[in-house]
Amino acid sequence: MSVSEVYARWRYRLIPDHVLGEILSKNWIDNAIPAFILLISLVVFAALIPDFFSVYGLTDNGRQLGELMFVVLGMTLVMLAGGIDLSVGSNFALTTFLSLGMFNALGWPVPIVVLGSMLVGGAVGLVNGILVGYLRLRAFLTTLVTLIIVKALVDTLILKYQVVISMPTQSSDVWDFMGDGSWYGFPFSFVVATIVAIAAHIFLTRLRLGWHIQAVGGSRRSAHNAGISVRRTVCITYVLSGVLAGMSGVLYAARLGAAGSDTGAGLEVAALTAAVLGGVSLGGGRGSVVKGMLGAVIVLIIQSSLIRLGLRSGAGTLVLGLVLLVAVAIDVKWLKNRLKVLSRVYVSPSYFALPPSPTTEPGSPYALNDKLANVEIIGLGEVEGPEDVCVDRQGNVYCGNRYGDVVRFFGPDHKKWEIFAHIGGGPLGLAFDRDDNLIVCVSGMGLYKVSPQKEVTKLTDETNRSWLSIIDDSRMRFADDLDIVPDGRIFFSEATIRFDITEWAVDALEARGNGRIICYDPRDKSTRTVIPNLQFPNGICCTFDGESILFAETWGCRIQRYWFAGPKAGKREIVLENLPGYPDNINRASDGNYWVALVGMRAPAFDLAWRMPGFRRRMVNRIPHDEWLYPNMNTGCVFKFDVNGNVLDCLWDLHGTNHPMITSMREDHGFLYVGGTYNNRIGKWRIPGADEKWGAVESYWGAKR
Repeated sequence: MSVSEVYARWRYRLIPDHVLGEILSKNWIDNAIPAFILLISLVVFAALIPDFFSVYGLTDNGRQLGELMFVVLGMTLVMLAGGIDLSVGSNFALTTFLSLGMFNALGWPVPIVVLGSMLVGGAVGLVNGILVGYLRLRAFLTTLVTLIIVKALVDTLILKYQVVISMPTQSSDVWDFMGDGSWYGFPFSFVVATIVAIAAHIFLTRLRLGWHIQAVGGSRRSAHNAGISVRRTVCITYVLSGVLAGMSGVLYAARLGAAGSDTGAGLEVAALTAAVLGGVSLGGGRGSVVKGMLGAVIVLIIQSSLIRLGLRSGAGTLVLGLVLLVAVAIDVKWLKNRLKVLSRVYVSPSYFALPPSPTTEPGSPYALNDKLANVEIIGLGEVEGPEDVCVDRQGNVYCGNRYGDVVRFFGPDHKKWEIFAHIGGGPLGLAFDRDDNLIVCVSGMGLYKVSPQKEVTKLTDETNRSWLSIIDDSRMRFADDLDIVPDGRIFFSEATIRFDITEWAVDALEARGNGRIICYDPRDKSTRTVIPNLQFPNGICCTFDGESILFAETWGCRIQRYWFAGPKAGKREIVLENLPGYPDNINRASDGNYWVALVGMRAPAFDLAWRMPGFRRRMVNRIPHDEWLYPNMNTGCVFKFDVNGNVLDCLWDLHGTNHPMITSMREDHGFLYVGGTYNNRIGKWRIPGADEKWGAVESYWGAKR
């Protein structure tokens, strides 16, 4: 091994390249930038301002934050639907003035004051909603005009009635508590805003209208085609924004007890900056309540810190304008380039070296022949993608197809067929349990059971999370093959936790241990990962001793044995390694040995590429994916072996006429049934000298009682 290969081997073993790609693929990565800005803001201002974290300073900021959160929340809802509301500042000023007028001048009760202010704010929002939603005017210009009109109205009212509204005619403990009260040390306004934010999060993520808002923001045309009332949905967001601005105005009035011409000035800039800085997209359809609230915290810290530093009021607006400019640039560039960056770093090849491939020349246990050339064909053109084949006690043949169905061919001639069950996803591995239920591995969905009465039941679709893994591997993406052991437990393979069934070849380019063996126990319905970090684990077969399973690692070109019971429980060993091809499903043979399919044969070019991770990375990044170097899946074979690793027989279809790709085989009553993911048929081959009374299901569970 050369020095460069030694370096590559240790470099890719010690440095987990896939971590960066996994981080960038997370939904929460959009929060990374605002979280970083928040941290920097805290560090910088804490260093510049003495007693930055004093109790008084935090309490005062908490009251202001509660008021700002309401306005930012309203702006977030409007932006999620693809709009913008520049009138929130003037609406806030109007409701502040009216709150003081209703409480101080008119002497109305606090509940009426709160309700009235929210109704006035909602009325302004309704005007925006009708103009933007129903009349389809441009949101920016429309709300800008509303801002000007409402602001002019507020200035007129303040000029005429400022003295009147500033002189209280009544006192109220509730009003005072709203302005200056605390609950367990937290300011009242902050507590209320937090409760409303939680309710808004539930509204957006759990209720139909919330889903409609995000759908409209994502694509108004698609939302309309899906039957969503786009105009009504847009109108509702503006009404909600107005109502929230009204609530903020009430809290502000209760806290300060006054309103001036500068009330609400620049609030629309602050709210817009907070929403965009938090990660709410200007284009709509992307964002969340949490993102908006995070942006509100950052904006408040910047504003209050600049005031405490003694800078003039104009400096705060200037800084917010610059921050908004940066936030918009980040939003546009990140939204445009995130997937490009992710596509360049997500596929992370590792170093993997195999010994030279065994020969298939005469004299080799894998010697070429044409034993599978003349076989009986089942379901030619009637089934697509029978990845695995299973036979029941009555001789009926089952397989999955690429349309999410389990197909049954009726014995003994297998000419008639039916859709036994529709599950969805990609049905792959099949096996019958003790009660003749068909257990199915479904790619993208998990493990399912189909009863003899055709009832479909989900058994499991998640397992225990690996605590130290950056990948959320609790959900199953690629359940592949399975087998059932004597006590009823189901062992099944998940080929990869990073890619879907359509991207199996990309997993081959990585040559990383992305797969695992999982165990489902029907007795307590628990699921747990048994063996992690396997190279595309595939075929699973319970050995005749009932204490261990055989499983194939496709890219590792080896077959291993794992003991789940007996004196060796928990141990595993290699049974066969350095195979000439990529092993797939494994099943029992009538003579006490085992069959395994080679889904494809190794090629020197790809074996060499596995030892050159840098080459594979450049290939992924520089050329189209349909020109990548992939494992050869155009030809394969079936061979028989024993638990000691001896190859006993090998079956080929040299011309690939009947079986251009072989992923599975199942022996039953003297015949071998052959399937393949890319085939449109099932092969049926009579095994010379096989026990014609031996049935696959009976070998596990005996004769039916």
